[in-house]
Amino acid sequence: MNRPATYETDFHAWALQNASMLRQGRLDELDIEHIAEELEGMSASERRELLNRLQVLLLHLLKYQYQPESRGKNWLLTISHQRTAIERLLEQSPSLGGMLNEETVAKVYAKAVREAVIETNLERHLFPVACPYLIERVLEEDWLPED
Repeated sequence: MNRPATYETDFHAWALQNASMLRQGRLDELDIEHIAEELEGMSASERRELLNRLQVLLLHLLKYQYQPESRGKNWLLTISHQRTAIERLLEQSPSLGGMLNEETVAKVYAKAVREAVIETNLERHLFPVACPYLIERVLEEDWLPED
């Protein structure tokens, strides 16, 4: 007997079954609650990715600015890769751009500073308390902070 897969027992089969039912217009058979849960999870994942990439970008901009003697291609490549990934995320989901507000950038910046202190062995007080970079500049393809 071929029983329908459930969300709990076989996620992959469950997802394929629900996609098929949706395409067939069998809306009354859909697992609405779990579908909604999955969509919310996808949205949260996109937000986390944006914030993680921004944190890595800010970390490397700080290292670039505050450790000029250690600059190298790896830092520049990381800066470039993070900008490209953020650009793609925002192209796919423009509404994520609303997250790049002053409050969110401040929180992400604080985490980037914490990591910069660990990675550079520089004292915390050497880094500005507030993010010294405008988000528009941070995302510009060729912009780098001054020494």
